Amino acid sequence: MWVGLAHVTLLLTCVNCYERLLLMNKTIHCASVVLLLSVACAFAQAGQNANPYIGCWALTIPGGGAGWLGVTQEDGYLDGSILWGGGSVVPVDCVFTTDGVLYVLRLERVERRNAAREVVRTQMFPELIEATVDGDALKLKRTTVRRNGEGVNEEEFTGKRIPPLPPAPDLAQVKYGDPIVLFNGTSLEGWTLTNENQTNGWSPQEGALVNNPVQPQGRRRLSYGNLRTIAEFEDFNLKLEVNVPRNGNSGVYLRGIYEVQVSDSYDRPLDPHNMGGIYSRIKPTVNAEKPAGQWQTMDITLLDRHVTVKLNGTAIIDNQPLLGCTGGALWSDEFKPGPIYLQGDHTAVSYRNIVLTPVVK
Repeated sequence: MWVGLAHVTLLLTCVNCYERLLLMNKTIHCASVVLLLSVACAFAQAGQNANPYIGCWALTIPGGGAGWLGVTQEDGYLDGSILWGGGSVVPVDCVFTTDGVLYVLRLERVERRNAAREVVRTQMFPELIEATVDGDALKLKRTTVRRNGEGVNEEEFTGKRIPPLPPAPDLAQVKYGDPIVLFNGTSLEGWTLTNENQTNGWSPQEGALVNNPVQPQGRRRLSYGNLRTIAEFEDFNLKLEVNVPRNGNSGVYLRGIYEVQVSDSYDRPLDPHNMGGIYSRIKPTVNAEKPAGQWQTMDITLLDRHVTVKLNGTAIIDNQPLLGCTGGALWSDEFKPGPIYLQGDHTAVSYRNIVLTPVVK
């Protein structure tokens, strides 16, 4: 096991790197990172970069979950972003290579509290990811410091290079097959939970597919599940109606890996976490959502790792590239068929008139 002086030295090197970035007042701009990662993914396999780690990587993280790593090179230094299971794509704190090995550092801020729950100290706990490349495959090891300060935990996992993005498809030339009604309005036929060990809060009600994740009073909190189609699909157009309550949060996952956000974001500034955005990745270009409690329409086209989203008849994402999976993805492989899945582990939400039309290639 890689523990001892070398381990500590590398952690200290990463922390020093992080401190230097703070002194430089380095700011991460989302649009700039997306642009840089787009360029990196497009050219990483074309021999444009001497560093074999530059580009986008699909990760299978410990436990089998989906992750993603993007590494860029700009102005003489390496930079990167990571997705670890759930949540958002976030910038890492430091990236560097030495002796042919890539090191990625993230720092977690931990607040220490006294008996009165007052913060008495804040500590930074490092997470170090070590990666070695072999062609298009990554072998990785994650080292985290235990919260009690006694020792470290180590986990091994794998990654695979994501091929360059193709040009944006000509949507006017797309050929479609016969429409498929995914929800019949009266039963859950054709649907199942993504995790059968969770509680099913979904039921058909008056022609709608309704999620009602009620928590029992005075008893253990229930873990409600996400609902997926049994059938799996590749490229398609998906039309549906959704009704999200005040402060509601759900999501429509395309092929089980790309989340189109469903949330009560009416009258909020544009953000990639808003209604119709590709969660934490692609920000809508215009606000088109309705107030909570109203039925809203979504018209989504997924083709050649590009996505178009029309919300309430307005194009808010126009044939934009998808750099990788989003948080909550069933897997990180972007080239296998997958289900439509509806997020049900957050709040109540209702869907109806769910129709998928597959692309014929």
